[in-house]
Amino acid sequence: MFRLLLFWLVPMAVQSLNPVDCNDVYTSGFGQNGVYTIYPAGPTSPVQVFCDMSMEGGAYLGKWTVIQRRQDGSVNFHRKWDQYKTGFGSSAGEYWLGLDVIHLLTTSKKYDLRVDMEDFEGRKVYAQYSSFSVGPESEGYPLVLGSFIDGGAGDSLTHHNGQKFTTLDKDHDGNESNCAKMYYGGFWYKSCHWTNPNGIYAWGESHYGIGINWNTWKGFTYSLKSLTMKIRPASA
Repeated sequence: MFRLLLFWLVPMAVQSLNPVDCNDVYTSGFGQNGVYTIYPAGPTSPVQVFCDMSMEGGAYLGKWTVIQRRQDGSVNFHRKWDQYKTGFGSSAGEYWLGLDVIHLLTTSKKYDLRVDMEDFEGRKVYAQYSSFSVGPESEGYPLVLGSFIDGGAGDSLTHHNGQKFTTLDKDHDGNESNCAKMYYGGFWYKSCHWTNPNGIYAWGESHYGIGINWNTWKGFTYSLKSLTMKIRPASA
């Protein structure tokens, strides 16, 4: 009986040391914002992410796994397919988590997506979606979104729902040209975009469509100070 008990306790202990996402990190007893290691594909697949464990009114709104973050222009996001696939940047600063990891996460359970943004005048808004997933590479990493919840930003992302991912060296958009080349980023471009989270960091006013745009809030000629895409399990 004692041996049988040990047999069940060991796997449970190992599992608790290998959180799949930031919600697992939180339930393991870590409630501070910061960089943590998660294991989306098991114990041999460590990935560093920033976990947003924010609080409001004494209640946690966080447990969010940050999959993309722009905040200071320190990282170049005009990159090729393989880099968007595997991820780049620093989890302590600007980064893209990687399409492979995002696909792994969003096929393991149902996630909500929240997009937080701020302009250079200090105004903050968000857009939230009741579900978010990314398909496999064999299908072009298609974006699948649920219903929209407005946090003041308006809905600029549903326009991209169902689109495959496009980079400067792999064109899956509906434009006769390559949208990633035209707007200097990689994204689920349609023909071409209503939002360009991975565009050029332009410190406010920018050329049409080039910057970090969210059309329904600031239009196509304003590049945001910060934009963060983050996910959490829908039941969290």
